[in-house]
Amino acid sequence: MAETTYTVKGMSCGHCASSVTEEVSGIAGVSAVNVDVASGKVTVTSDAPLDVEAVDAAVTEAGYQLVS
Repeated sequence: MAETTYTVKGMSCGHCASSVTEEVSGIAGVSAVNVDVASGKVTVTSDAPLDVEAVDAAVTEAGYQLVS
């Protein structure tokens, strides 16, 4: 089990959090996604460490930017 926290730029509301959660949850192996809109932090729990490019693509698909 791996837990990684990313910073996402551009989120400002619950709909933003839902969009990011939906896209990141679609990555194979992801079991949980926790979004804190106020801080821009997205914590992802997965079976194994995720490829950052996959997370970046999911966040971009949701309409936001992965900062770190």
